[in-house]
Amino acid sequence: MREALEQLLLPAECLVCRALFSFPTSRRVVCDICRHRWRPVQPPWCRRCGQPEPHFGPCRLCADWPAALQAARSAVWLDASARAAVHALKYGGLPRIAEDLAEAMVRLEVPGREAACLVPIPLGRARERHRGYNQSERLARALGRRWGRPVVPLLIRTRETKTQTALTPAARLANVAGAFQLRIGDCGLRIHGEHVESAIRNPKSAIVLVDDVFTTGATLAEAARALERAGADTVLAVTFGRAVVPDFT
Repeated sequence: MREALEQLLLPAECLVCRALFSFPTSRRVVCDICRHRWRPVQPPWCRRCGQPEPHFGPCRLCADWPAALQAARSAVWLDASARAAVHALKYGGLPRIAEDLAEAMVRLEVPGREAACLVPIPLGRARERHRGYNQSERLARALGRRWGRPVVPLLIRTRETKTQTALTPAARLANVAGAFQLRIGDCGLRIHGEHVESAIRNPKSAIVLVDDVFTTGATLAEAARALERAGADTVLAVTFGRAVVPDFT
């Protein structure tokens, strides 16, 4: 019912370039021309965090990540067109755009995804109540349908945090420190019929964190720490967009 209502409220024009949609593409909120402008993130990159490789020495972006967080990949660079799509998802009241973003993420190569569950980065209660939905969960469910993998909200946010947009890398780390924890054991969550406690410790199953944008990786790393404390051995991460990271040199 909710998705049917959202369909009725979809705009008749591309939210990026304002071109009118033809009837066959009326379910889209981003036109093909704008989608083709999204620049894929491509190698060479750090094999762990997916960031373009540094000119000298090891990658410093993921040096302090928890051991369980083994790989992170993003679909496109956060240029103007991709940024407009993300803003529409987060602030424009258009959760249906998650389908367009997930379509761009389908070909992301993450090891072990065929046996993984997708875990969205949770919002704080106040922010989710104000927005009406969690954009990361919408993105995870759209991607899960395409990958044929379950979506399980394993994490909760323990406190409200500031938006990360204008924060420095150090401030981002401090902002999300200790902000996530595993849902309590009696929450009834199951993965392939198993309780969360046993599934999270299954060495054959990876957990794939899903978020909209990767900037410094602070949020994903902190979420992975919470999963690692709960016993997870293999955590991966995927996002739609990747922002240009400030110079760490």
